[in-house]
Amino acid sequence: MDFEDVNARGLVLLGCGKMGSAMLAGWLDRGLSPAAVTAIDPAPSDWLQGTGVALNTALPDAPAIALIAVKPQMMDAALPALRALTNTLFVTVAAGTPIAAYEAALGDIRLVRAMPNTPAAVGRGITAIVGNAAATAADLDTAETFLAAVGEVVRLEHEDQMDAVTGLSGSGPAYVFHMIEAMAAAGEAQGLAPDLAMRLARATVAGAGELAMTGEDPAQLRINVTSPNGTTQAGLEVLMPELPDLMARTVAAAADRSRELRA
Repeated sequence: MDFEDVNARGLVLLGCGKMGSAMLAGWLDRGLSPAAVTAIDPAPSDWLQGTGVALNTALPDAPAIALIAVKPQMMDAALPALRALTNTLFVTVAAGTPIAAYEAALGDIRLVRAMPNTPAAVGRGITAIVGNAAATAADLDTAETFLAAVGEVVRLEHEDQMDAVTGLSGSGPAYVFHMIEAMAAAGEAQGLAPDLAMRLARATVAGAGELAMTGEDPAQLRINVTSPNGTTQAGLEVLMPELPDLMARTVAAAADRSRELRA
């Protein structure tokens, strides 16, 4: 990754909680100079204070990138600090705040809106991005390069798709974590000690996820482990009639709530 322009002009990080810290750690590991970073955070972590970045100081006049990573409820108070920036690409990873809200607050800006998810903290996230009308192809390339520091990046055709992304990949890790809880509880019900059941459930989900990332069709992976009239088939005969509808309603509920929050 080439940080030459950003190291020369600077990067502003507005908010450095879990997501902001995960991204900053990835960038620093890949060659971003701490001296190029100005972070604004009212309660900086010990880790952030030890990185060597400029913390809660005056902003550069024309940084290459300003990353907005504050909570939506803090947005109105936080954005005015960025109004003076010029010739800057704004990238936001804040959930729920539409492009129009940034344009209303900051004026005529080049903006890329992104929706990452929490596995970004371990470099295994997936982030969806979409630019505003002023964002160029080069701006989208830059945003993708930076966000790839914490996982995969996909591009959306229009901003309305962000609600579906929120319902699927944004909220999705919580669905998987709950499945681990449910699998462990089911193992306990079959006589396993709680610690052993949880260890088996965690490793099963993590291992299946790694197999799914090989690119093979998940349906084929399911078939591969399902012997005719065997134990897996017996389990799937209970799960498969229920899960597709349940998951469709789960993702729809999250996406609908995302739409309500931006209305």
